[in-house]
Amino acid sequence: MHNPAPTFGSISETDRRARRSAWPWLVVAIALLLALPVVVVVGFVFVPAGDVWRHLAQTVLPDYIGNSLLLMLGVSAGTLIGGVGTAWLTSMCRFPGRGLFEWALLMPMAMPAYIIAYTYTGMLDFAGPVQTTLREWTGWGYGDYWFPQIRSLPGAAVMLSLVLYPYVYLLTRAAFLSQSLCVLDVSRTLGNGPWRTFFSVALPLARPAIVAGLSLALMETLADYGTVQYFGVSTFTTGIFRTWFGLGNPAAAAQLAAMLLGFVFALILLERWSRRNARYHHTSQREQSIRRLHLRGWRAAGAFVFCLLPLALGFLLPASQLTYWAVTVADGGDGAEFALLAANSLGLAAGAALLALLLALVLAYGRRLFPTPAVGSAVRVAGLGYAVPGTVIAVGVMIPFAWVDNSIDAWMRATFGISTGLLLSGTLAALVFAYLVRFLAVSLQTVESGLGKIRPSMDEAGRSMGYTPGQVLRRIHVPMLRGSLLTALLLVFVDVLKELPATLILRPFNFNTLAVRAYELASDERLADSGPAALTIVVAGLLPVILLSRSITRSRNAQSA
Repeated sequence: MHNPAPTFGSISETDRRARRSAWPWLVVAIALLLALPVVVVVGFVFVPAGDVWRHLAQTVLPDYIGNSLLLMLGVSAGTLIGGVGTAWLTSMCRFPGRGLFEWALLMPMAMPAYIIAYTYTGMLDFAGPVQTTLREWTGWGYGDYWFPQIRSLPGAAVMLSLVLYPYVYLLTRAAFLSQSLCVLDVSRTLGNGPWRTFFSVALPLARPAIVAGLSLALMETLADYGTVQYFGVSTFTTGIFRTWFGLGNPAAAAQLAAMLLGFVFALILLERWSRRNARYHHTSQREQSIRRLHLRGWRAAGAFVFCLLPLALGFLLPASQLTYWAVTVADGGDGAEFALLAANSLGLAAGAALLALLLALVLAYGRRLFPTPAVGSAVRVAGLGYAVPGTVIAVGVMIPFAWVDNSIDAWMRATFGISTGLLLSGTLAALVFAYLVRFLAVSLQTVESGLGKIRPSMDEAGRSMGYTPGQVLRRIHVPMLRGSLLTALLLVFVDVLKELPATLILRPFNFNTLAVRAYELASDERLADSGPAALTIVVAGLLPVILLSRSITRSRNAQSA
């Protein structure tokens, strides 16, 4: 007796197999396309740049390398002190305000580094309110007193540390909360006090998480352009801009981008090496509630101040200054112009976020369907863009897109006598593609995390009903992933809204965003007028921070239950 295979509608088993076999090829094709900018930048290492590269090597290249290393050193110190210290206090100690600081210490993540740099420059410059008040109180004049120079390399390191320490705080606190309490108890029974237990037991156990958070912070440091450019600090990102637009040499700019890419890959290898050589395992499965050290008196006050400082300096003070500028000082200007800037930014961010979410679904589900080494490697390659600075991606996008435009234009001129102009490199297509390369990893990790929570039996149930893989994804997985998809969409949306260097290089003529407008006004020393645009970006950046805080709280409550 012949029993036909179950079908759904008019789709045959052969059709389903053909469609399913296309998934791995689609995943590999997407990964290769997204890897194109990095491949182009690396390939230009072998293209001779002539006298321009020799000029760079003899004059400014040592400054780029030295300043980048010093900036990384300063940010490492600032993020480690702020992130690890606050993580330990909020995890293992009890003092007034601890519950508030647990989530509030994440708020500086909503403040882009270039915006906090503009804000503190407006407050601390010679004509700013701090020095003006100081002169009024003391009667001093110009040159009568010393005041820290905010526009300097140490100033840039401080600005970046204030907004990047949450990376270290978030991962380190999670590591502290997951440590075995039995190990800490053994340390105390051996006569070790809280400080010695922290340095000899808790800190080594959390080292992999600390290194991972520090690596993320340093990657963001290397990718920064707005802060170092405004403060006059020569780094690889500013050098790429000068070489591309000032010297007009794409090959030399690509070679600088390749050197910057080498720094980033060194950080990735360092983080992987740290995890490989530092393996710590819990030897007890006993679950206990954390017995926090109760701080009293000056110790409680010290812990409160220590946690308040990074929050106040990294978010509360600059947000207050931006609000003051936006409400009372900034030139109102043309409301229609601001509405157009907001519409450009929101529309661009929404479009890029939707495309990133669609690609992330295809890649993550393709990896779930075909867990082969080839597909897994392709997905990892597609997610490498987040570690690559925006300037590097912009250079890697501009070079092949410009080549395609020139080739099409030359063929159309020779064949039909007409010029096509810029079809790719001068349009939003190049900018959106750069966003996808840069931020797909954010969406991909969120979607993969959500898919990992869905049992494989759900796929088997869908296939037993005759669903194709695409129908299983659309009818079963997508409804179950609604929360993860919304989170991925929001995270990419805000990242695109804040992105500055890639937007500056690739945006079409006469097309501005809120980030670009804030940068232009600050460059013209119209810091107060940049307040509305900057404040809009910061308010939008609060959304994923609140979402992240709620997610952490729900996860912790679920574990406790």
